[in-house]
Amino acid sequence: MTNSYSSCRRFALSSVLLLGSAVALTGPVWAYQQAPMLDPLVESGALPPVDERLPAEPAVIEPLESVGKYGGVMKRALTGASGDHNTILRIVAPQSFVRWNPDYTDVVPNVAESWEISDDAREYTFHLRPGIKWSDGEPMTTEDIQFFVEDLLGSDFYGSPPSQFVSGGEIVKIDVIDDYTIKFIFKEPNGLFLFDLASPYGAPPVLWAKHYCSQFHPKYNENIDQLMAEFSQDNWVELFKFRCGTREKGDRWYNPEKPVIEPWVIKEPYTGGATRVVLERNPYFWQVDPEGNQLPYIDRIEYSIVGGTEGVLLEAIGGNIDMQVQNLQEIQNRPLLLENAEKSGYRMIDTVPVGAGSAVIFPNLAHKDPKMRELLNTKDFRIALSHAIDREEIIDLIFLGQGEPWQIGPPEGHALYNETLAKQYTEFDPEAANQMLDELGFDERGSDGFRLDHDGNRISLFVEYNSRDTVMSDIMELVVQYWRDVGIEAKIEAVDNNFFQARNANWDDTIQISGADNGGTEAIWRPIMYVPMEDDSRWGVPWAFWYLSGGTEGEEPPQYVKDRFAAYDKVRASQPGQGQEELMREVLDMTAEAFEVIGISTPLPGQGIVKNGLKNVPDQMPYGFFYLVPQPTMPATYYWDDASGRRG
Repeated sequence: MTNSYSSCRRFALSSVLLLGSAVALTGPVWAYQQAPMLDPLVESGALPPVDERLPAEPAVIEPLESVGKYGGVMKRALTGASGDHNTILRIVAPQSFVRWNPDYTDVVPNVAESWEISDDAREYTFHLRPGIKWSDGEPMTTEDIQFFVEDLLGSDFYGSPPSQFVSGGEIVKIDVIDDYTIKFIFKEPNGLFLFDLASPYGAPPVLWAKHYCSQFHPKYNENIDQLMAEFSQDNWVELFKFRCGTREKGDRWYNPEKPVIEPWVIKEPYTGGATRVVLERNPYFWQVDPEGNQLPYIDRIEYSIVGGTEGVLLEAIGGNIDMQVQNLQEIQNRPLLLENAEKSGYRMIDTVPVGAGSAVIFPNLAHKDPKMRELLNTKDFRIALSHAIDREEIIDLIFLGQGEPWQIGPPEGHALYNETLAKQYTEFDPEAANQMLDELGFDERGSDGFRLDHDGNRISLFVEYNSRDTVMSDIMELVVQYWRDVGIEAKIEAVDNNFFQARNANWDDTIQISGADNGGTEAIWRPIMYVPMEDDSRWGVPWAFWYLSGGTEGEEPPQYVKDRFAAYDKVRASQPGQGQEELMREVLDMTAEAFEVIGISTPLPGQGIVKNGLKNVPDQMPYGFFYLVPQPTMPATYYWDDASGRRG
């Protein structure tokens, strides 16, 4: 299999997105143009001419509407909360070997201009675009990828290596063929690797420039202790992260000196106490438009750091944000955003959900307390909890009437739609819930009306939600009452993002509620709702660790989960297409039978805003973490069309 191919999803937007296509330059290759802000640097000799900064054959990007104009600033906002650094990521990255096309149906060339996949999906050979340079002007070659695989992937840098680069319990091996050709070799077939590389998880091979980051690695610097002391870091791993960052942490944006291959580079870093983050064009960025104009068009990206999602909303309706979806996409924000659009000079754009559901309640089926584990693993108990929920009321009160009762799964009309998985036990039937709880032997109640377990103790559930996600709080306030009506006590607590993730990763929680932004149209390559594949599989985290480590970490799962791992391994080992879909249907059938998690409604449409005058921004785009909205719409092609706007 060579170059790009259609994924197995049958997903289409109502409007066709054409940008991002590879086209031929309309003029001679020497007719490259650069942003005027770079002219003085070239004239002074501080920067080479543009044709010396670009690859011999740069990636040519067809803009959505028109070839753009250089200049200006695009303003956005961060909440400053842990985890919101992804709002930066969504504009500048990932810049991996491959990327998603804008309508999320194809994996297309990017840093790699072509590739081949072996028939057994074990070997992937990538041909990098010769002449790509890091933002400091040094060439990017397979030596940088070798640095990641051989010096970071299997080192203390990772507590355990990312699953994207592991197969059969072994880290991927590489064969460096030349400066621009490299082969990845997996122990077992890996039919999902291209999908992984197109996602945010695919960035690491081209995230760390060896010529710079190797100074923070003990293999290459015998005086590394001096650097650790200089930067007040306890060990080389912390030093490396502090200076070169990690894939998905705020430390990725700490150091303006770190070379990158992204369209904008950090100038004012994202550090403690910062009130804003500023990125400026990368003079060595390796993409051009069809007329040979080096991208990006916009000079600077400026992020104001505000207090919480409410602060982002206030910035938006105040006219201080030029383009943003993140922290604005919740359906509850739509009326206020619409009301202020004309006054604040922006238009609304729609987001199309790609997730498995709007919100999911995740019982911890590997709970450390044996009694609670037994309770949560009782399928009829989970079914009773599901029937006790009035989803229609939640949809009306919280989701503004948008959506329909739903558990989890790919949407109707999708090739992998599974009606049982999506709609079972969604009827609001407190009578059935009460009957099931009685039949489970929980028919005795205390004086307060709450049911007692077999030892005479009150059945009480503890539910956590991410403090950044107020919608989950609103949902659980209602769910608590529904469960109380059938005699089950539930208590809810907001937990800081880092602590929320840590409690989940350590399987210390009882129940968590969270969004399900993935696993709908992405079911095959993002199956965390159906197969415990990582710590976001909140219902079976230790089973994920067991699977990923080949049985050396975590906890051995029950047989029915092992059977699902085996079924999904067949999916991973197959080439994309109908055969892979058939194998995935078996996984979804097994998930429906087990009924591990409790959903609320179908994924909700959302929205973002775009300031009037900002061009080449689609009216509609998918929304999900793997798509990393809006990056696949190629923000490097956004530009200001009116001189009275941010171009000044």
